[in-house]
Amino acid sequence: MSELTLTVMRLGFLAVLWLFVIVAVQVIRSDLFGTKVTQRSGRRADTQTRPQPQRQQQPQAAQSPGRSGRQRRGAPTKLVVAEGSLAGTTVALQGQTITLGRAHDSTIVLDDDYASSRHARIYPDRDGQWIVEDLGSTNGTYLDRTRLTAPTPVPPGAPIRIGKTVIELRK
Repeated sequence: MSELTLTVMRLGFLAVLWLFVIVAVQVIRSDLFGTKVTQRSGRRADTQTRPQPQRQQQPQAAQSPGRSGRQRRGAPTKLVVAEGSLAGTTVALQGQTITLGRAHDSTIVLDDDYASSRHARIYPDRDGQWIVEDLGSTNGTYLDRTRLTAPTPVPPGAPIRIGKTVIELRK
């Protein structure tokens, strides 16, 4: 082989070796210091809630009367973290599924040693009730001191416990 080919191979091997070292350091750092927790109830949630009512007002008038029952009176309008490292965080309930866990793409990212990466989800059913479902987590999801084994409706104000984090649906 030529000297140029050997030099290119050496540089490529060196680059791959450094890439491995950098990834290993990032994994060790995240294990030691945990994941960075971001507040999801700040500006981003406000920008999502403001434009949507303008877009949804026109289609709602054309919808059948049966669909208007989804936003019934007394239904919860927000999800609040009551206890844990994210205490005080609020997420507006707009009919979308809310995922809970350590994964970075979760709606609420939990920095909790007892939470799985995809721990649980909360979603609305056709009757306008909110359902909590454990997604096969190791330590379980609890609704009012009862471990969930199946998707269960969540009454407003009932605590949902995931490790040290407590979440409630509120009006």
